[in-house]
Amino acid sequence: MTITPTRSTSIFGNSVKRTEDKGLIRGAEDYTGDLPVEGSYHAVFVRSPIAHGTITSIDADEARSMPGVVAVYVDGELNVNDRPGLPGVVPDAMSRPAFARGKVRFVGDIVAVVIAETAGQALDASEAVFADIEPLPAVTDIEAALADDAPKLFDDLGSNLVAGDGTGTVEGIFDTADTVVKHTFYNQKLAGVPMESNACVAIPGEADKIKMYVSSQGPHGARDAIAGDLGVDGANVHVIAPRVGGGFGPKMHAYQEWGIVGAAARALGKPVRWTETRSENMLSMVHGRAQVQYVEMGVKNDGRIVGLRATAIGDAGAYPVLGTILPSLTQLMAQGVYDIPAIDFTWKAVATNTTQIGAYRGAGRPEATQMLERIIDIAADEIGVDPLEMRRKNFLTPDKFPMTSLTGAQYDNAEHAKALDAAKAAAGYDDLLAEQQQKRAAGARVAMGIGIASYVEVTAPLGLDVEFGSAQAHPDGTFTVKAGTSAHGQGHETAFTHIASQILGVPMEKVRLVQSDTELVRSGAGTAGSRSLQTGGSAIWTASEQLVSRAREIAAHMLEASPDDIEQVDGGFGVKGIADTHVSWAQVATASEDGTGYDPGVGGKQLLEELDFTQGQSSFPFGTHISVVDVDLDTGMVKLRRHVAVDDCGRILNPMLVTGQQHGGIAQGISQALYERVTYDEDGNPTSGNLASYLIPSAADLITYEATNTETPTPLNPLGAKGIGESGTIGSTPAVHNAVVDAVSHLGVRHIDMPLAPETVWRAIQGASGDDPANRQAAGPQYAGEPGAQH
Repeated sequence: MTITPTRSTSIFGNSVKRTEDKGLIRGAEDYTGDLPVEGSYHAVFVRSPIAHGTITSIDADEARSMPGVVAVYVDGELNVNDRPGLPGVVPDAMSRPAFARGKVRFVGDIVAVVIAETAGQALDASEAVFADIEPLPAVTDIEAALADDAPKLFDDLGSNLVAGDGTGTVEGIFDTADTVVKHTFYNQKLAGVPMESNACVAIPGEADKIKMYVSSQGPHGARDAIAGDLGVDGANVHVIAPRVGGGFGPKMHAYQEWGIVGAAARALGKPVRWTETRSENMLSMVHGRAQVQYVEMGVKNDGRIVGLRATAIGDAGAYPVLGTILPSLTQLMAQGVYDIPAIDFTWKAVATNTTQIGAYRGAGRPEATQMLERIIDIAADEIGVDPLEMRRKNFLTPDKFPMTSLTGAQYDNAEHAKALDAAKAAAGYDDLLAEQQQKRAAGARVAMGIGIASYVEVTAPLGLDVEFGSAQAHPDGTFTVKAGTSAHGQGHETAFTHIASQILGVPMEKVRLVQSDTELVRSGAGTAGSRSLQTGGSAIWTASEQLVSRAREIAAHMLEASPDDIEQVDGGFGVKGIADTHVSWAQVATASEDGTGYDPGVGGKQLLEELDFTQGQSSFPFGTHISVVDVDLDTGMVKLRRHVAVDDCGRILNPMLVTGQQHGGIAQGISQALYERVTYDEDGNPTSGNLASYLIPSAADLITYEATNTETPTPLNPLGAKGIGESGTIGSTPAVHNAVVDAVSHLGVRHIDMPLAPETVWRAIQGASGDDPANRQAAGPQYAGEPGAQH
């Protein structure tokens, strides 16, 4: 049942239909590429076809003379500043110039930009720009990049190592273990593949002012980056994110192309627009994951964990930015849901001749869960205990919270066994085990696998626990709320107006959400890290409460009563115990603005409250996923049978929105396990540069998910809410991975690298049934099924 809340209904637990979907589904609203900007020029970028090389010359004379071309710019011809990586983390020498300077460092590096009257003319001219590049040896593999003889991306530095840190060595970590298991795991590089590719429109104004429309998850961050590119004050840059067709983290990155397009618009005095193609998107939009992990775990024979030692090395790409610190988030979450007595963790990030690494749904946290959940399954298999019961035995119990983990995570609260038990019951785990034994006893050629993953994740990480919000009442009886977050499909309009309608006591349709515009919204950290409801929602909650408090004072003067005697009624305020004595919100707002009819010291201004809500720390959602698969032993084909997800995101505001986020996350997590991988050949050429070679599932490849929730409200915010946007991704990948390995574990297979494509699984089966004992351990990258595949 769906409802429109009023004062008589609870804010929590009601499935409210998304109010923003009609325009999105019908295509009635503008995305960046749709914006009708009169007289705009079109930009097309010329990109390096070589992964690593020295630029000897760039010939753009022919392109400049072609029909419709108004400008061609290369390095030094357009006033755009270099883009630093992460100050204090990434060496200054690794900063990225707007155009490749001296060298190119990945296929897709920007060599030039062509500006023309039409997109077709710009494209034609771009093909006439000739960059003479002397090839250099390239390195695309994470481990190879650290070798002493590896090609160096930055000549002024003696290494491709960007940054690193760790917990420090823990001596004697496995002294009390009965068994120590070890393995190397690869989280392959992934592309974001949003439905809408990257795009921007730049409109120059007077003096240093410029308006930029960008397809972004964080307009305020984009504004600051563009201002830095152009060397102007941020107040002169007005950024708007229209409807955004998918983000998943990569659209939180501020792209070099935006600054170049903005600089071109300023130089030419005309609007300039750019919309990338899908193949260009696969080259230039930041990638995710790309991490190798060396893991050891010590356990007792009864399944109790003694200690964990791990090294995680992340690929940061050619010009290191956020990807540099993502392995540190893997360290932060390395304890997971378990009571591990000792952890020895080291992380590093390296530069490679590949696309930059940025945030991708989960951003460093899925890698931690993948590491833990795979090594626990390997340990359980080694000592012969049930993997579900091994998890239960090692859970952190509710009485431990709040606590700080050994790696520094400030856990707020959790009930891990509750989520596990709910998933076990929903899946019918004991019946599944019995069915699996029957199939194995019968020698079935379609093997059944059961995979479990229990996880905790951090939401609002990296200082993202502060957000702007406001609430305003207007004299016409409508309301405006503002948030510094920026939706790209999550349902913020529904959630935030739902919150305000409840606090204000008015129908949702009277409340309008304003977001994604840096001139209309004072500040904002954008939408990332599953932070929006707990920060932006709590900001609107608090601002709405303050608005009610101020309106009550005004109403008290208007009704000649004490503020303590004023109560909210539908649509306004009344005096307790006196029927038919009330004023509407519209009347109160009018009085506030004109200051008449009551003490002028109380009013004379807009009825508006705005603030920055500070949560104080991150929150930590958790849950358990159980996946069931069938594996054809003759072909290696994996078929999903069931996926049971029990995700705890604190108190649930709107179950419909939560379920939608679960479904989307589960789909992306399954896709990493079974389908997706960015690959390169030995020269650094991408071999998965479009959707013919980069595999993603369609709806027909997936199944109906069994997604439910437990609720453990956090004390950190008034909603009791934690994040849900990335939880499905974090729990589903290791659950499916474990299920596939479990399906063939009776043949002697202990591990298979992702993605678990049919050929990869088939080769693992063949190796396990052969005579070479080495083949019984894993199907590694040599079985990737693609030439020169990298992790």
